[in-house]
Formats: sequence, structure tokens, C-alpha cells
Amino acid sequence: MFPGLTASGNPIDPSQALAPMDAKINKQLADVALNAAKSKGASYADVRIGRYFNQFIITRENKVLNVANTESFGVGIRVIANGCWGFAATNDVTQAGMVKTAEKAVAVAKANAKIGGAPVELAPQQGYGEVSWKTPLEKNGFEVPVKEKVDLLLSTNGIAMQGGANFVNSNLFLVNEQKYFASTDGSYIDQDVHRIYPSFVVTKIDPGAGAFETRRSLSSPVGMGYEYLTPLDSEKVTGVTTRYKKRYDILEDIKAATQQAGQKLAAKSVEPGKYDMVLDPSHLWLTIHESVGHPTELDRVLGYEANFAGTSFLTLDKWKSGNFNFGSPQVNIVADKTQIGSLGAVGYDDEGVKCKKWDLIKDGILVNYQAIRDQAHIIGLKESQGCCYSQSWQDVQFQRMPNVSLQPGKTPLSVDDMIKNVEKGIYIIGDGSFSIDQQRYNFQFGGQLFYEIKDGKIVGMLNDVAYQANTREFWNSCAQVCDERDYRLGGAFNDGKGQPSQSSAVSHGASTALFKGVNVINTKRKIG
Repeated sequence: MFPGLTASGNPIDPSQALAPMDAKINKQLADVALNAAKSKGASYADVRIGRYFNQFIITRENKVLNVANTESFGVGIRVIANGCWGFAATNDVTQAGMVKTAEKAVAVAKANAKIGGAPVELAPQQGYGEVSWKTPLEKNGFEVPVKEKVDLLLSTNGIAMQGGANFVNSNLFLVNEQKYFASTDGSYIDQDVHRIYPSFVVTKIDPGAGAFETRRSLSSPVGMGYEYLTPLDSEKVTGVTTRYKKRYDILEDIKAATQQAGQKLAAKSVEPGKYDMVLDPSHLWLTIHESVGHPTELDRVLGYEANFAGTSFLTLDKWKSGNFNFGSPQVNIVADKTQIGSLGAVGYDDEGVKCKKWDLIKDGILVNYQAIRDQAHIIGLKESQGCCYSQSWQDVQFQRMPNVSLQPGKTPLSVDDMIKNVEKGIYIIGDGSFSIDQQRYNFQFGGQLFYEIKDGKIVGMLNDVAYQANTREFWNSCAQVCDERDYRLGGAFNDGKGQPSQSSAVSHGASTALFKGVNVINTKRKIG
């Protein structure tokens, strides 16, 4: 559990440390800040009181390397004064601290206003009064004894070592964000957000060849509780590897991973050329993230976000044309902040906007972007799309990627049926290295596992595989998408953006998809 201190600095019982923040006290403090901001000339203000818990458990072979618990608590206050934004933050969460910080935020806004520029134009937003939202949980991971979690990880490592692994490490990362938002629009929003991420890496060595291979876990970080690690037999998917749609069996995965790491050592190196690619959701999520999620962020499109990982080729003229061909008619991609179990799932964003779902790519055509309150008017929206986020109370909120997902095919289609119709192809499972240019257009992606397909059958494992394409070429080569029975989430805790950089957690869903005639290269390093 998390040791902590009372307001007077005295230790508190660890069993009480995870008790949620008191919404009544937070409302009183927020009102003090909002009133102070308005009294100093703010035309708008919002307050975010945040309490952030993290737990890290790190193991290697039969040892526990680290168990770390962290807590961060404070408030960020954002205002508009004289038409400009101002922001200030503090860990002094008292009435005096609220007043001082609100006044500082207004002073920053007024200083910014002296530089000039167009005044901030906020999309209208109704106040919701006092509301709350919580990640649906069956089992709070923070309430599970550390010993139980350590035992699971060491058992995981033990399976790998018994299977002949030379090295193995496994980790468990838990997140709890307790967030209270209030604004001059009249919203008082209390949210309790939970996320979990189990992972491992297995390594096998071939001393004679002087080579080694690894296989990372096929788990996904998710917006769930500890129940994620309790798989449901009814959701098991059989095939080349063991997968679960909503739950994850780490013991079964590491058993398969240990075997597959050895198989990779013996796998033949791929022959470069054109192949049909069958991409599993455990791989495809990253391609979606980089080639669809980032280029549809409106601040990148406008050039506001440029230094950190570039802008976007999806400029406004393409959207305004109404017929810009992003992909084939099979490509339907949505943004969604409401998807239960996803990393991005919350009830309200960090501007107090109720979250929603909307189309980005419809039947292959670019139809929308990702926009927040001060961007909505630029693309003619009457309201924000609810995708504003800050990684902590001390960082200013800004436009962040919602869950961006490829929608399942509407015609019944299994992975086995898809593979039966592939003459020359490669089936890729798991994400790997990647590279993409500064406009999110030309890219290269690797993976974890590669299987050769010949005349409709998987005939063996390959190695040294990566595929290259540009975004439009790739998505226009999409010929089939499996139906909703195969739909799964992937994602990341560490999507970086902004200067100073912030990280956010985001999921990307997909069913297995077929891409025709993709260029494959051999990544094997040549010596001499």
C-alpha cells in the first residue's frame, strides 16, 4: 500500500492511503480558486485537483529487483484573461494555496496577452453540476497484496527458466488517477481512473552461433483492474499463439513465448519482396497509432505541434475536399474516449467535456480530426470532441490522442479463413521496432513473430522481417478485416507529445487485417 501523511504531516495507516479524495472538500477548494481567478479578471477558469498513484513491481529470474510505490498530489489552475491562456500549479492544496495559484495563473495570462495574437475562442460547454465517473472494476489491483503479485511474476519467470530460457524479466505496473475538475462553466467532476500493465521479456541464446532471440509478452496495457490477469476460458482464441480478447493469461503466454524464442533462433531469414501481410491486432495497434492516430491530431495538422515528432500530411485542404482517399473502402477508423477497458476511457476529459465517439476515416475517406475546445471552431465544430488531457496536476492540459481504432469487418471472417486465401504472405504477431517520418507518411514496422504463408497455409517461422510503405499506399492496400469476434485492444502507457513532453495512455483496437502487396525488407545485420 501507499504510506502517506495527513495535512498536518503525521503518518496515516497504509490501509487508508487509497481512500478516494473527499469531493466535498475538493469542491470548496475549487470554488475558492475559481472565485479568486474571476476577481482578478479571468473570463474563464478551470481547476484540476489530482492525486496520482503508481505501483511498479520488477523481477528477473528468481529475484525481485524492485517494488516501488509513488504518490503525487496537487492542483493545476488554468484561466483565460485578456483573451489569453495562463496556467499555474502547486502542491499547496489549501485555501491560501488556491488563491495564490489562481492569481498567478491570471498574471501569466495577462503577461501573455501583451505579446498579442488572436484571442482564445472556446467552444461552448454546458456545466454538468456535480457528477462522477469510475473505471469499471472487478478487483482493485492496489488492494491485492504485493506478495500475491510478486508470486505471480516469479511463477511466470519460473515457467520460462524451466523451458530453457537464459534470461527472463517480468513486470507489473498499476496506475490510479484520482481527478477532480471544476470550472466556471458550472461543472464539478470527480473521476477515479485505473489502469494495469503486466509484461515480460524472454531471451534464449545459441552460444554456437553467437546469437540470441527474445519474445516479449503479448499483453496489452488496459483500463481495467486486477481481473485482467484472470482469463476467461470462453474468450480463448486458438491458433499460432494463445490470445485473449479481454483478459490475459500471463502463464500461458510465457510458456508459448519461451518456445517461440527458441523457434526464432532456428527460423529462416526472409526473402525481400512483395507479400500479402496478415496483421494481428497485437501488431496492428502500433501501425494505427503512428500512421492514423498522430496525423489526425489537429494541432499537428495546423503546425502547432512540430518539434516533437513532426506535423501531419493530412492538411486541412484534404479534409475540406470531402473526398480525400486515405484508405480502401474497408478502412473505417473511429476515435473513442468511452470504450470500456481501454486506456483512454474516462467519463470527461481534462476540460470537463463529456467524452464521445466519432469517425476519423469513413469508408476510406478522411472525414474528421481530433479537436479540443479552443480548436473546435477551426474545423467548424460547435463543441469539443473531448480529447484534452494532462499527465498530471502540474502540467497544462492540451490535445491528446483518444483511442483510435480500426473497426471490424461486417462480413463474418475468421483469421483461418483469411489465411486460406493468401498465396504468398506473412502473418505478423506482436509489435516491434518502427520508424516514421516527420509528417507521418513514410514508415517501416517490425514485429515479434513472423510466419510464412504459402498457398493458404502457415508453413514455418521467418525472421528479420520489416515492411515499408507510405500511409496512403498501406491503408489503400487493406483488402479484408476480420469480424468483431477477433477484435482486440493494444496500446501504450507512454505516448509522448509536447514541449515540455507529456506522456499519455492510449489504446487502439482492431481485428486481424489483410494488406495486399506490401514491400518487405530483410533487417538482418550484415558484418564485413
